[in-house]
Amino acid sequence: MPKTRKAKPARVQPVLNPHAAGADIGAREIYVAVSADAADAPVRRFETFTEDLRKLVAWLQEHGVTTVAMEATSVYWIPLAELLEEAGVEVCLVNPRHVKNVPGRKTDVADCQWLQYLHSVGLLRAAFRPAAHVRGVRALWRHRDALVRHSAWHIQHMHKALDQMNLQIHHVIADLTGKSGTDIVEAILAGQREPAALAALGDKRLKASKATLCAALTGDYREEHLFCLRQAYEGHGFVVRQIAEVDKKIAGVLAALEPAEIKPEAAAQTATEGETGAKTKGKPRSGGANRHQPAYDVRGELLRHLGVDLTTIPGINVTTAQTLWAELGGDLGAFRSGKHFASWLSLCPDNRVSGGKLLSAHTKPSANRAARALRLAAQGLHHAKNELGEFYRRMRGKLGGAAALVATAHKLARIVYAVLSTKQPYRPQLHAQAEQRRLARTLKQLRSKAETLGFQLTPIQQTA
Repeated sequence: MPKTRKAKPARVQPVLNPHAAGADIGAREIYVAVSADAADAPVRRFETFTEDLRKLVAWLQEHGVTTVAMEATSVYWIPLAELLEEAGVEVCLVNPRHVKNVPGRKTDVADCQWLQYLHSVGLLRAAFRPAAHVRGVRALWRHRDALVRHSAWHIQHMHKALDQMNLQIHHVIADLTGKSGTDIVEAILAGQREPAALAALGDKRLKASKATLCAALTGDYREEHLFCLRQAYEGHGFVVRQIAEVDKKIAGVLAALEPAEIKPEAAAQTATEGETGAKTKGKPRSGGANRHQPAYDVRGELLRHLGVDLTTIPGINVTTAQTLWAELGGDLGAFRSGKHFASWLSLCPDNRVSGGKLLSAHTKPSANRAARALRLAAQGLHHAKNELGEFYRRMRGKLGGAAALVATAHKLARIVYAVLSTKQPYRPQLHAQAEQRRLARTLKQLRSKAETLGFQLTPIQQTA
């Protein structure tokens, strides 16, 4: 008698999103999968032209799709995501690392079906995306950041051309794009070769003497290097004009947005600190770190849209605050706590434990622009005479420079989350109270250790 096989029980899938779809996006074609119960042919291929994308959206709407999962593949997903949002379809943008398929043959059809299955059973976690009006400012601000980097490249090319002619002007003048450096470079490009005449163009506030300037401006002029210098100088001027145009565009976009509600205590603290800063700081310098600051009132605009002033946090200047708003917006409700926010920024240890043993505790690699801005802000606290500067120096002595930078950026992230979530201004008194509790714990530990060793701690007698 032949042996009969037992029938395998049918797997019951806990479907949480029955109207979910998955899209595998490429540069030239997109494969989309819907539920097998929704269509006879649940997988379709579309090209990436705009009309084809509109047909894709219409096909999804015909089959009652309300949410679509897609991988964050370069920038190819953006046109489809924007059309889906306009049609009222929810977009679930996921990290490609989180949706790796099971071992087996990899095809575009299998990938989109796998995405659809994971999304339907609720196993996908959507990536954080700020509101639409914030994404518009984010695109402009990222473009501006790229232009600032391009301007630095042009300055480096100017330095290279001067070095090849042995003109060491950028070694005696700190800022080649300042008033003195610009006048001297323009004179060189106009045909002036006399070192004394070029040195006379330097500002009287320069630390270098006239003799040093003359020695630095005596060079071996070559036609090819002068051509490269002219190209770099004109390129830098063009990029600077483009940055000014971007600033004007951003200012117009921000002015058209609806303002946020500002709490009275936040407005009062901002006004008080604004008056104090105006008295102590004076007129801002145009060169150095302030060279590429936006031309519009960044602090006023951010206060209007955030409802709280981020620049009151030590280490956060107007450029950092603008970067944070462009990348995050003013609503951080997508993160359950400051811990989750810091984890999203990759500013906390990524503990790898196996068999009860800690294998690694390094932070995850990340290209998050908000995290980069916070790291730069933390780096600027090295010599700061405030509570966060003291925290950075204490962590540096305890953990080393690299770990101290991450720890300080993590603390800044937690503070930013608290300020934006509560819409309450930053209060340094809270840090002072936490510091007192830390000192009390340290003193308790020292007393306990002294008792263990048979000693007793006594305070130093204050002499009159």
